[in-house]
Amino acid sequence: MVANRDRGIHPHTVTELCEEGGRLYAHALRAGRIARAEVESAPCLEELALLHPDPSDPDWLRPVPPLVALAQRLNPIEREISERRRLSIALADTFEPFMTLSAGEAAPTHSITVLEGGERINGALNLATAQCQNEMLTIQPSDRGPEPERSLLLGLERDRPLLERGVRIRTLYQHTARHSPERLAYVSQLSYGKAEYRTIDELVERLIICDETVAFIPARDDQQVALELRHPGLIRYLVKVFEFMWGRAVPLSAGAPYETAPGGITEIQHSIAKLLVEGHVDEAIARRLGMNVRTCRAHIAKLATALGSGSRAQLGYLIAQSGILEQDSRQSREASHM
Repeated sequence: MVANRDRGIHPHTVTELCEEGGRLYAHALRAGRIARAEVESAPCLEELALLHPDPSDPDWLRPVPPLVALAQRLNPIEREISERRRLSIALADTFEPFMTLSAGEAAPTHSITVLEGGERINGALNLATAQCQNEMLTIQPSDRGPEPERSLLLGLERDRPLLERGVRIRTLYQHTARHSPERLAYVSQLSYGKAEYRTIDELVERLIICDETVAFIPARDDQQVALELRHPGLIRYLVKVFEFMWGRAVPLSAGAPYETAPGGITEIQHSIAKLLVEGHVDEAIARRLGMNVRTCRAHIAKLATALGSGSRAQLGYLIAQSGILEQDSRQSREASHM
């Protein structure tokens, strides 16, 4: 801001032409000159070189013609524009030899896309499965949502065309799926073609991979936000995770994944026993095994009765002493020698 004697502070920066300055400049153009004292309230007139001293009288100023003043103000701007244009041309020339090296590559796709809302998620899944030509890998934890039947129906509508096209489908469920009439009915509907189903003790989250090119994982517990992944490194990692679990899983068509222990321990209780020994609470066990907490606690009670336990602490000790987890130990030793 510029100080002046009459108004104290000029109301704008000196590179602008204020209303007062415009009025005085117009007056000077009409009169041919203006007294120096009159323009003290508008120093922008001299800063913008719109006035110059009258050669015949130092107390007066003469206006610079508008065309001349405009040219004076535009010249440095045009020089800057020309310099920047020259720089942009030089940069383009520098990178031009490299452009042809990637001209034949396909346009990059988004590595991670956030899908919000069931409609958009299902739309992306439908598109990916419609384009799937070779194999689809899926991990499907037990559906504990409000409409599990509807989810199964949507899955049936999505998977049946894949099998009809000869696409291989491999699906992992939790062991609890063996006791789900809805899930077993779903599997029976797709028993033809290249569909394989296995079960495993625990599954963490849902996963769908199509042709090892695109994968879908949940981003929120309510299943209303998902991530569509297309980064090759991420896809390779997820495929390896799937194959690791697939190798440890038991075909759904086979019998119980664990032999019933002498004390009458079921395979579900076997899985619960393992998680109890690891220190998990009831809610975590239920979530990892795909059942509600009430059912989980009922199994824990039956397990405690079978082992003769009177307390939670004693139950952990009796599980360790009973030998019901020895099969896991044998499998781990065998895997380490493979």
